[in-house]
Amino acid sequence: MAPMRILLAAILFSFVSVAMSQPSETTVDALFKAYAGPTTPGAAVMVIKDGKPVFTKGYGMADLEKRIPCSTNTNFRLASVTKQFTAMAILTLAERGKLSLEDRVPKYFPEFPEYGKGITIRHLLTHTSGVPDYEDDMPDGLKIPLSDRDVLHILRQQKTLYFSPGSDFRYSNSGYAMLALLVEIASGETFPAYLEKHIFKPLGMNDSIAYVAGVSQVPNRAFGYALENGKWNFSDQSLTSAVLGDGGIYSSVADLLKWDQALYTGKLVGRKMLEEAFTPHSQKSDFAESGYGYGWYIGKVRGTNSVWHYGSTCGFRTHFARFPEKNLSVIILTNRREPELNVIAEQTAALFW
Repeated sequence: MAPMRILLAAILFSFVSVAMSQPSETTVDALFKAYAGPTTPGAAVMVIKDGKPVFTKGYGMADLEKRIPCSTNTNFRLASVTKQFTAMAILTLAERGKLSLEDRVPKYFPEFPEYGKGITIRHLLTHTSGVPDYEDDMPDGLKIPLSDRDVLHILRQQKTLYFSPGSDFRYSNSGYAMLALLVEIASGETFPAYLEKHIFKPLGMNDSIAYVAGVSQVPNRAFGYALENGKWNFSDQSLTSAVLGDGGIYSSVADLLKWDQALYTGKLVGRKMLEEAFTPHSQKSDFAESGYGYGWYIGKVRGTNSVWHYGSTCGFRTHFARFPEKNLSVIILTNRREPELNVIAEQTAALFW
C-alpha cells in the first residue's frame, strides 16, 4: 500500500503545483480593468499554454450602441497582425513554386517605376525595400477608401526609394499592400479568396475574413471607438481601412488559437520555411532590440525569445505574442486604438511563465 500512497501523493503534488502556477482570474482581470464594463469598448484575451487555452475572457463591449459584450468569438480588425497572414500566403506560393522570394518586383509589376528594379519579394516581407509609405502620399481631398491597387498607383507616382533595397529597415504598409497584389497575380485568385482557401479553411478558422465592404460580412463583429473629450465615439473605418494586405483581416481569439497551433506544425508550409519566417532577416526594426522576419518581429521578452506583432488602426489595437520555448502565446484584441498593448501583453505573459 505504501507505494500506492506515494504515487497518489505525487499525483496530488503535481496537480497542486500546476494549479498554483496559474494566476487567478481576478489577477488577470486587474490588468484589464480599464476594458471592463457596459459603457466602454473592450477586449478579448486568450493565453495559450502547451497547446491549450488556459485563460480566455472578453471584457467590455463589442458594440456600445447595441450593448453587445466582447467574447472569445468576437471578431476584431487585426490591423497589422494581418501581416503574418499576408506573409504566410506568399510563403505557401513559394513552396508551391508559384514564385520565388528572390523574384524582383518588375517581374509582376512591369509598370513599376525604375526605382523599384532592385526590390525583391524578400525585401517586401522584411520591410527592407525602401518603398515609400503610401499614407504620406495620399491624394488631397480623398473621400473613397483606398484599395491595395490604389496603393500601387500611388507608388507609381513616386520618384525614389527611402534607401537602397536591403540596406536598411523602415516599416512599410506599402510593401504589404504589394504582397497582397502579388498573391493575386501568382495564384489567379483574389487575396480574400486565397486566404480563405489556403489558410482559413484548412485550419478551421471559419469566422476569419479579409473584409471587403459591400462584398463580405463579418460575423460577431466588434466596432471601433475613440476616446474624445472623455466620451467614446464611433471610429470604425478610415480612408486606409480597405487596404487588405497590411491590415484588413478580421478574426477572433478563438480562431487565432488555431492559427497559433498551426505555426508549431508543417500544416501550411514546411518547417524549413517556418524557421525562415521566424528568423530576423533584418537585425533591426522600429522596436529596440528586435529584428524582423516574415510578418513577425523577432526579439526577447524578459530574456525569453519571442516572435510577435502589434496592430494599430482606426478604432482597433491588437497584440499577438508567441514564446515558443515556453509553448506560450498571448493574444489581445481591442476595439479602441489607445493605449498600446506591449506592456500589458508582457505582464500577462509573465503571469503564466
